[in-house]
Amino acid sequence: MDSSEKAEQSIVKKYRRQIWLPFLSAVKKYRLIGRDDRIAACISGGKDSMMMAKCLEHLQKYSDFPFQVKYLVMDPGYRPESRRKIEENAEALRLPIHIFETRIFEIAGDSNGRPCYLCAKMRRGCLYKHAQELGCNKIALGHHLDDVIETTLLSMFYGAEIRTMLPKLHSAHYPGMELIRPLYLVKESSIIAWAEYNELSFIRCACHFTENCSTGTGDSKRQKMKALIQQLRKENPNIDKNIFHSMENVNMETILGWRCGEEKHNFLESYGKDISTISP
Repeated sequence: MDSSEKAEQSIVKKYRRQIWLPFLSAVKKYRLIGRDDRIAACISGGKDSMMMAKCLEHLQKYSDFPFQVKYLVMDPGYRPESRRKIEENAEALRLPIHIFETRIFEIAGDSNGRPCYLCAKMRRGCLYKHAQELGCNKIALGHHLDDVIETTLLSMFYGAEIRTMLPKLHSAHYPGMELIRPLYLVKESSIIAWAEYNELSFIRCACHFTENCSTGTGDSKRQKMKALIQQLRKENPNIDKNIFHSMENVNMETILGWRCGEEKHNFLESYGKDISTISP
C-alpha cells in the first residue's frame, strides 16, 4: 500500500469516527454537494486543505450521484521551499493539482493597513475567479470545527456581535459561485492525528508577516482563543460542542437585540407580546 492509498484508507477506517463520519455528516446535513456540482478543492498546502482534498476524492469515487472535483492551488508568493513541499505532498497523495501564481503576499505586504485581512480577501477573490475559469460552481475550503468555534468567540470578544462561520455561503461578487466547508464538523486534533499517523508534514503560515504563527508562537487573537478553549476544555470536556450548538440554539426571547442585514430589532418590540407574531 503506497502513501496515497494509506492516507485515504486511514480516513475511512482508522479515523472513521473522528474524520469520515463527521465529514459525511456535514456534507449531508448542510447540503454541501449536489448532483453534477463542479467543486474546486482549494489547497493552501496545510494539513486541513490537503486532508479535505482526500476526503472529497474518496467521496467522489463512491457517491450516489456524480460530481467533479478540481484540485486548485494558489501560490500567493510562497518561498521556493514551501512551494516545493506542496508539490511533494500532492505527488505523495496523488492529487492532480492545478497551480496558479499571484503576487498577493507582495501586494498585501506593501499596504499600510492590515496585511493579513487584505491577503485573505484577495486570496478568496482569486480562488473564486480561477475556480470559475475552470468551470466550477463551488469552492471548498478546509476550515474545521475548531475554526468555527474560535471565530464565534472572536466575534463576541473583539467584534461585539454574535456570529459564526457558516458551512456554506453564496458569493456576493461571483454570481453562481458558492463556498462550502466540508470539514465543518471535524476537529483539528483529528486532522493532526491523521497527519502524524501517515507521517505527513505540511506547511503552515508561509507568509513572512506571520512567521510566528507557523511555529505556534504567534500572539494573534486566534491563538489566544485556542489557548482559552484548551483551558476551558480541562474543566468541561464538552466546551467545544456547547459553544458550537449555542449558535443553532439561540433563544430569541432572552436577547437584547438582533439584526438581519441592515434591519435592526430590539427586545422591546416583543416585550409582553407573543414573539411568534414579531417579524424576523
